[in-house]
Amino acid sequence: MMSARVGLGSATRRVAFAPVIGRNQIALRIVIPKRGVQIQSLPPSASQEILNAQRLKRPSSPHFTIYQPQLTWLSSIANRATGGALSALLYGFSLAYLVAPGTFDSAHVIEFVAGLPDYVKYTGKVILAAPFTFHFWNGLRHLSWDMGKFLTLKGAYRAGYAVLGATAVSTVALVLM
Repeated sequence: MMSARVGLGSATRRVAFAPVIGRNQIALRIVIPKRGVQIQSLPPSASQEILNAQRLKRPSSPHFTIYQPQLTWLSSIANRATGGALSALLYGFSLAYLVAPGTFDSAHVIEFVAGLPDYVKYTGKVILAAPFTFHFWNGLRHLSWDMGKFLTLKGAYRAGYAVLGATAVSTVALVLM
């Protein structure tokens, strides 16, 4: 106790707990022989083949055979996919309108859609409405996470199921319009 107050405690502990090997490094170097490492120069093609063989043995990440699919990461993947698909559709239609404005104007699109059978119209509406509504509701879910809501595991799952339910209801409502 007294040595700690004077300031000798840390020096005493260092000496007491110093490894014996550290004190006898010179003797240890004499006793343990050095191990020789042999290297071999390879051409770039051989080293590339070794690297490719090692890469084939690596699992994908995340390893789908050991992880159980969860609502949180499935909805995250679906949110990215729907965002990408909706963006591609928007940019594709915009570029098509710029290239051929007479073909892709409102009158021609309405005339084309009016000539389609009803089952094709409803299928097209579902294909357009489902990603849009899912991306919309999941975006609101992410905004609620940014505000600090639904951050528990139970809350995240409740919000996820609410997004799926709202997506189903709003998709049906948009298709029947």
